[in-house]
Amino acid sequence: MPPTFSPPLNPDVAVLAYDGLCTFEFGIAVEVFGLPRPEMGPGWYRFRVCAAEPGPLRAVGGIRVETDAGLEALMLAGTIIVPGWRGAREPPPAAVVRALRDAHGRGARLVSLCSGVFVLAATGLLDGRRATTHWRYLPTLAELHPAIRIEPDVLYVDEGDLLTAAGSAAGIDLCVHIVRRDHGPRIANQVARRLVLPPHREGGQAQYVERPVPLHDGSRLAGLLDRLRRRLAEPLSVAQLAGEARMSERTFLRRFAEATGTTPGDWLVAERLAHARSLLEETELSIERVATECGFGTAATLRHHFRGRLGTGPRAYRARFRAA
Repeated sequence: MPPTFSPPLNPDVAVLAYDGLCTFEFGIAVEVFGLPRPEMGPGWYRFRVCAAEPGPLRAVGGIRVETDAGLEALMLAGTIIVPGWRGAREPPPAAVVRALRDAHGRGARLVSLCSGVFVLAATGLLDGRRATTHWRYLPTLAELHPAIRIEPDVLYVDEGDLLTAAGSAAGIDLCVHIVRRDHGPRIANQVARRLVLPPHREGGQAQYVERPVPLHDGSRLAGLLDRLRRRLAEPLSVAQLAGEARMSERTFLRRFAEATGTTPGDWLVAERLAHARSLLEETELSIERVATECGFGTAATLRHHFRGRLGTGPRAYRARFRAA
């Protein structure tokens, strides 16, 4: 059965504004929750912008933002949205952290878009909970907040009272999801159509990552890894790789995990998928030929790994990302 969630305390939505405001993510919150929608009736959201610090506040793009409310207004909101934060390693003001904790303790649900997750993480409320953010920030989030259970390959995570979105555009997906939670699929579909957006997007953010993100230093095996990237079409076994590295298989597996954070098999699948994505984007090779060139052998195997790792198929990926 799908999970059930409590409705928000009230229809009041507050979005944080701060100096260095990420304009796009802020605009997403305004577009979904702040536009007048009289056709939705009296139960629709009431929207407010709350200043996280004294203003006027500068936003990306040379815009200045002035608000009529401060952090005290967060205590009146059923939903609080934090747009992308101005710096992954810049701690949010202590007053903001306290206000978010107090609002959450009162029952408000907290939402982050893109790097806004670093503000929620600073409250400690995400510890032991699932969360996501833009793929470029995942290693930093893991480093700074190791207690968070990071979901790297999704567009958003809904933990009921704590919701986090991946990259900027994934914030739209999450906001439409919130509408679906609060008002049902029919209303959410209406909002999605207004945004010229499918109600559900296929796949997760893994399909947008340029290359697999290394989580550990790979210097000890860097030479071997570079050679393997040039030989992805070949069948490669652990015994063969250990021999080339001049190690026992047991030592090789341990050193490989230390260097890459994964197993040789998983690493090869990730690298082969990266190569397949490049071929799909930049060439007209058939799916079968791409599978052979990347070491998957058959189109069925390629499709299996594409679906498992990227949440989409090679043909759909090519249609979306094929170079003009």
